[in-house]
Amino acid sequence: MKASLTLHPMLFDKPEKKATRDGFGEALLELGQKDERVVALTADLGESVRTHAFEKAFPSRFFEVGITEQFMIAAAAGLAMEGKIPFATTFANFGTGRVYDFIRQSVCYNQANVKIAVTHAGITLGEDGATHQMLEDLGMMRTLPHMTVVVPCDYLETKKAVWAIAEHVGPAYLRMGRANVPLITTAETPFKMGQANVLREGVDVSIAACGVMVYPALIAAVELEKTHQISAEVVNHHSLKPFDSKTLLKSAKTCGAIVTAEEHQRTSGLRAACAEVLSESLPTPIQYVAIEDTFGESGTPDALLQKYGLTKDNVVKKALAALRMK
Repeated sequence: MKASLTLHPMLFDKPEKKATRDGFGEALLELGQKDERVVALTADLGESVRTHAFEKAFPSRFFEVGITEQFMIAAAAGLAMEGKIPFATTFANFGTGRVYDFIRQSVCYNQANVKIAVTHAGITLGEDGATHQMLEDLGMMRTLPHMTVVVPCDYLETKKAVWAIAEHVGPAYLRMGRANVPLITTAETPFKMGQANVLREGVDVSIAACGVMVYPALIAAVELEKTHQISAEVVNHHSLKPFDSKTLLKSAKTCGAIVTAEEHQRTSGLRAACAEVLSESLPTPIQYVAIEDTFGESGTPDALLQKYGLTKDNVVKKALAALRMK
């Protein structure tokens, strides 16, 4: 089947790879040049979260708070109340689990215009191990009232997401990774928060993916067609909140079976969002590829993806299982 959106020309050959955090750093700098209200905060991780270029360009609009993540969120809320557009940056583990009550009380309860931009999410963080591999954050953030949640799939989509959450008035959570990942989209690929992108059309099974799992989903769709003569649709759900129920339901109605794929616990993330919509509006067979209620471990990103089943082969396996349920 044809791809319905512009995809990177080398995607299925030798894909170029860049980290989503690099897209964030570049977009933040560009945003700062356009809007003096934009400020950045980090907790002793400027190089890792890619705020160092912003710091050099706008030293008076950059705040290094040290290893005090709770203070960073509180300070960001205060800056937002004074009309600034603060980007609070750190690792995903520290930017959600360590500061959850501050996000809930200071940011979401007050509907403060704070942008929480985190990197090093998921098991693709790699060698830092289980204590740093945040796998529960999407569920934590999407259950908070007023919070917007965005999980871009590549470097270019991240740049678009940064601009989108800056223009959005209200709390926002942007999840990014450490590892280099394939460039899937192009500058022409549209991006709108709350609107999923159908990257590949199909009629037999729909693969709903987000973040680093969008690429394996696309490769799996190619294999399903070549090896099994199965037409697989691939939908990039870059926005978990607001969630694009309309596109999910349209895809489910067309295909009659769904597979979700995410670098997150099987509970509370993309799978949960899809299941909630389908159970209420269109009961549909659903399978999933996700972390199976466990912590990660130290290892290379590729080795960990393989061990925990976040692979093209597992997406194919679950697609075949979903088809048998139709």
